[in-house]
Amino acid sequence: MDYQAVLEEVAEFARPLIGRGQVADYIPALAEVDTGQFGIAVADVDGQVYGVGDWERPFSVQSISKAFSLALVLAEGGDRIWERVGTEPSGNPFNSLVQLEYEHGIPRNPFINAGALVVTDRLQTLTGDASTTMLEFLRAESGNPDVSFDAAVARSESEHGDRNAALAHFMASYGNLDNPVPTVLEHYFWQCSVEMSCRDLALASGFLARHGLRADGTRLLPRREAKQINAVMLTCGTYDAAGDFAYRVGLPGKSGVGGGIVAVIPGRCTLCVWSPGLDARGNSVAGVAALDHFTTLTGWSVF
Repeated sequence: MDYQAVLEEVAEFARPLIGRGQVADYIPALAEVDTGQFGIAVADVDGQVYGVGDWERPFSVQSISKAFSLALVLAEGGDRIWERVGTEPSGNPFNSLVQLEYEHGIPRNPFINAGALVVTDRLQTLTGDASTTMLEFLRAESGNPDVSFDAAVARSESEHGDRNAALAHFMASYGNLDNPVPTVLEHYFWQCSVEMSCRDLALASGFLARHGLRADGTRLLPRREAKQINAVMLTCGTYDAAGDFAYRVGLPGKSGVGGGIVAVIPGRCTLCVWSPGLDARGNSVAGVAALDHFTTLTGWSVF
């Protein structure tokens, strides 16, 4: 596969869509991001990486971080996390309070905000420092020691995080958080504030394409648990548009409102695309189209 040629064709296909959509202006630190940017990278299972456009420019990973926190929780604490969070699509916006009341403080899946807060709480219990644990993992897997938090984004999210605080307090009232709510929120906001490029994210998520093996060949997860993460990414990873994403793209994916999407082709490669303009459901307009075209050109999907 000539990855470089494929990515160049994908970028050309996505070009008319670059700039469409809106940035996540409810997070003030993201409100001024230029929607005219676009990058895409692919990393094969051997760690070779290719990219076009703004593929080496760091951006705010936001909810893409949830896939990594889930992996670390499974690696550190096994599958007990599934007693506290489900694996079903939510069908509701990622910050909805509605289902939590109906379902007694148990979030539908680990990729909506409530579920990610439970996962962060568990990672904090297991490690004593959830956000730093994730940062060190991302630096190691991407091979980039400069991956870091964006303090301005973390502060912005904290100052405008009333909905997330409400979710956390509601779950705490049902006994589904072990750590103090302010601690969980702090680590959650720091995790979402991590800045990485398409290159970094494609490499860092490679363990999902290698069935649980890290970049150095050591095992992070059993094959079964890597499969579980990919499965939940496919059904729940793109907010309440997961069904449409599975229909169009056919790959496990995790998006973030910073405009990035990571996608996995088990046994072959991982991709990351970034374009900040979002559709009404919080997914990158150009990014979804680019991944759709990639699978069309290559014929690769999980189906």
